Amino acid sequence: MAIERETIMEAIRQCYDPEIPINIVDLGLIYDVASDEAGNVTVRMTLTTPDCPSAQAIPEQVRSKVAAVEAVNDVKVDIVWEPAWNPSMISASGKAALGLEV
Repeated sequence: MAIERETIMEAIRQCYDPEIPINIVDLGLIYDVASDEAGNVTVRMTLTTPDCPSAQAIPEQVRSKVAAVEAVNDVKVDIVWEPAWNPSMISASGKAALGLEV
């Protein structure tokens, strides 16, 4: 049985870009999450910029948090640049936390 997407997303919500005080899910950095029957999880995500100072740390945080989820066997984190991240990808709750117009 594949792991529920929301269970994985909850784990990823514990990850933060150290420069921005909202989790990376609400920041809009997670593009896709998939799991298979064997407990293998693939996370397709981006970063705010290719020059992000946390370009190594954030994907490792994601891998670590997802790996800690019960029944996860393996985690693959793919960093992609298309579509390019932009502030419109921030969730409504993220925008509210940052004091941006919703």
